Amino acid sequence: MPQETHSFQAETKRLLDLMIHSLYSNKDIFLRELISNASDALDKRRFHALTDPSFAGENLQIRLEVNEAERKLSVLDSGIGMTHDEMVSNLGTIARSGTKEFLEQLSTADAASRPELIGQFGVGFYASFLVANEVAVVSRKAGSDQAHKWVSTGDGTFTIEPASRDDVGTTITLTLKPANEDEGIADYTNSWTLRQIVQKYSDFVAYPIVTKTRKPQPEGDDKIIEFEDKTLNSMKAIWMRPEKDVTDEEYNQFYRHITHDWNDPAGRVLTKIEGTIEARGLLFVPGKAPRDLFRPDMAHRGVQLYIKRVFILDECKELLPNYLRFVKGVVDAEDLPLNVSREVLQSNGQVRVIKRQLVKKTLDLLTKKLEEDRAGYEAVWSEFGAVLKEGLIHTPERNDKVLDIVLAPSVAKEGRLVSLKEYVEAMKPEQEVIYYLTSASYDLANHSPHLEAFKAKGIDVLVFTDPVDEMWLQEDPKFSDKSFVAVDSADLKLPEGSAADQKSDASSEEDKTAFKDLLTAIRISLQDDVKDVRLSDRLTSSAACLVSEKGDITPQMERLMRLSGQNIPRIKRVLEVNSTHPAIVKLKEKHSAQADTPEIRDLSRLLYGQALLAEGGQLENPAAFAKLITDVMVRA
Repeated sequence: MPQETHSFQAETKRLLDLMIHSLYSNKDIFLRELISNASDALDKRRFHALTDPSFAGENLQIRLEVNEAERKLSVLDSGIGMTHDEMVSNLGTIARSGTKEFLEQLSTADAASRPELIGQFGVGFYASFLVANEVAVVSRKAGSDQAHKWVSTGDGTFTIEPASRDDVGTTITLTLKPANEDEGIADYTNSWTLRQIVQKYSDFVAYPIVTKTRKPQPEGDDKIIEFEDKTLNSMKAIWMRPEKDVTDEEYNQFYRHITHDWNDPAGRVLTKIEGTIEARGLLFVPGKAPRDLFRPDMAHRGVQLYIKRVFILDECKELLPNYLRFVKGVVDAEDLPLNVSREVLQSNGQVRVIKRQLVKKTLDLLTKKLEEDRAGYEAVWSEFGAVLKEGLIHTPERNDKVLDIVLAPSVAKEGRLVSLKEYVEAMKPEQEVIYYLTSASYDLANHSPHLEAFKAKGIDVLVFTDPVDEMWLQEDPKFSDKSFVAVDSADLKLPEGSAADQKSDASSEEDKTAFKDLLTAIRISLQDDVKDVRLSDRLTSSAACLVSEKGDITPQMERLMRLSGQNIPRIKRVLEVNSTHPAIVKLKEKHSAQADTPEIRDLSRLLYGQALLAEGGQLENPAAFAKLITDVMVRA
């Protein structure tokens, strides 16, 4: 049969143009694509051999052969092979993915977001033209004695003609472009380069990937240089092995291999999904947080995606929600339609099923660690607690199960971390809600005047110190049907029987009447700083405190918003004063003696500044406040 010349399908020609003009930013992946195709061909041959012995073959493997002089790299497999018609069809059209929408996405996407096409002949095969000026394919189908040769330079046409091949399988030979560091083209005739690429992308392919390397010679030996076969991949898909057959050290070594983190992981989970969807996952919770944990713009290794033991993505963000971005590991799926784009991953139903399973297993792992290894879990929480709580923010990823593993310092337990379950179990009978206070630190919160009544009564308060707490706590979460109530809220109602509730209604009304004029004077003095001034039923030893009304953002949130560059109006709060405190009693006496004295204004400003500092707030004008203190001291 004479040589035939064919034109590529129109869509295939467009794809070739995109390939040749750097569709892939990382050109090394061409070898991953070819090895993936070879692995598929071997799988097909092995599958057919189960029912047809004529497909059986010995020494099923993938070989890499290099001709340095001619700058050629060949990828050989002993797989099922292709017939003449299959070569025309498979290598001349885009199999399964040749849609106009697909090509439009490729041509309009920027370099960083262009999708990586996955190893199927007719798609990943074209990655060869990233690094080759010419590609030749010789293939012989199992059960046939005839082989054919396909050749193209990527110019829009290809030729096909009879050829010879001793064994069943396929040989792809690339005439390589010159190595060019600026264009990301390495020297693919270098055995070290090939070994690094194979170990990175194809280490867990189930068939040996073999190449010839120089055989070590005894020192001083002048014999002719000999070569020996060397297997480049481990073929140890550790996630495919029963957990009982793998040691902790083997798991730890694998963790170090995929993360480059030389600390041991804090925990791991092996999961298997069966049924209409088949996938396996091996996930690790690191012992230490990476430096880029809060820098989403910085690339970091996450959950790697494999298909049939072939590496696909270094970080498949679609497999875990953002609040679990610290989890590392691999997911190996048997059948995912990844031949289009990352957008397909986001909308694919199989991926959503896998994601739900991975989230459940990860939270189960953390829950078990909380119950069985408290010290170990507290160490994990100190590293990743702030990230985990992002899962409580009202987004599509929100997961209230995260509340089961939340820890927070307990005021009653002098800062020791407690879970929400432990807090609720220790609540007093008259207590109906979970009391909390947000602050920059536990030590600062522990000295807050807002806690005085709670400490007097022995009612515990949880302290939340991460910026993310300001967001999820404002969304009215519930745990065990208990609401969360901030102790610095203006509408706080203390449990009956608390120290601050000892006053009778009559005496409270008497106080309101007795202090009415003073409160008005303080309100006038601080009209630029507070929205109201009133008597407090939460203070026992401090003179005053500031509280927020419902619907107002907290001072911590206000600071965060300003730090993020948002220009928001200043939020005025309510000043509460303690009618039994000597300073307030004396201030009342001064006001009764001379209501219009300027000293009332200065003392009111001093009272406001002290309340602000007591909760860890910042004075707008520290120098003016220092002068105010000096003036008051001089007059004393």
